Amino acid sequence: MTWNDQTKPQWGQPPVPPSTPPGARPAWARKRVVIPSALGLFFAGVIIGSAGSSGAEITNSAKPTPEVTVTVTVTAEPKPVDVSDDKPADPVEKAKPTAEDASKETPVPDFVGMGLQSAQDTAQAKGFYGLTSHDSLGRDRMQAFDRNWKVCSQNVKAGKTVSTETGLDFGAVKLEEDCPAKDQQPLESAGDRMPDLAGQSVKAARGALDSGTSVTVTDAAEDRMVLMESNWKVCTQAPGPGVKLKGQPVELTAVKFEEACP
Repeated sequence: MTWNDQTKPQWGQPPVPPSTPPGARPAWARKRVVIPSALGLFFAGVIIGSAGSSGAEITNSAKPTPEVTVTVTVTAEPKPVDVSDDKPADPVEKAKPTAEDASKETPVPDFVGMGLQSAQDTAQAKGFYGLTSHDSLGRDRMQAFDRNWKVCSQNVKAGKTVSTETGLDFGAVKLEEDCPAKDQQPLESAGDRMPDLAGQSVKAARGALDSGTSVTVTDAAEDRMVLMESNWKVCTQAPGPGVKLKGQPVELTAVKFEEACP
């Protein structure tokens, strides 16, 4: 059969495609699929529209523009000064003291036998505020805790009417001690003569001498240190009583008050 016979169409039959040589691709396989240009433009528009909307969202998510606050400063006009304000104010007249503020006169209570603190409270209730106290035994002890002391004497007799400005002085001893038969006032300053210090407390003796005097105190009974001088009494002294003082050192021997001098 010739090619013409094979390819020649028969009447009433479809044409027969030509045979393909061995190893060659058929004609129908070499055809390309062509997408219409209108459809391509449609997809391109959809993609661009999506990208545009995304960009719009990103742009809209940016930080908002901060609000601007405007401050307006207003300067007040200076107030005119009235020269009359410079005038000194009229002096305020002080209140005149009334009769109640003046000192009163009242009878002095009997304080002997009372605790020192109670005596002071009673005196203040009567209007007396110039209050002092001393050691009735002459030992020059301080009444550090008034409740531990009792009154043995008073400088103003009980029942006497005096001004409340009068100072009251109480002679006192400790609660466990007996009041002396005669109140002993603190020693006065020695002056230029050596006083008689026998029986006096070492503290009172030192206080009677000039503050610049060199004083040596030794234990007359044992070799003890004299620490609390108000608890020790003088046994001997040098120089002796009545000797003129010229700044010379003073030597004292002493024992405790409950002890006897050797």
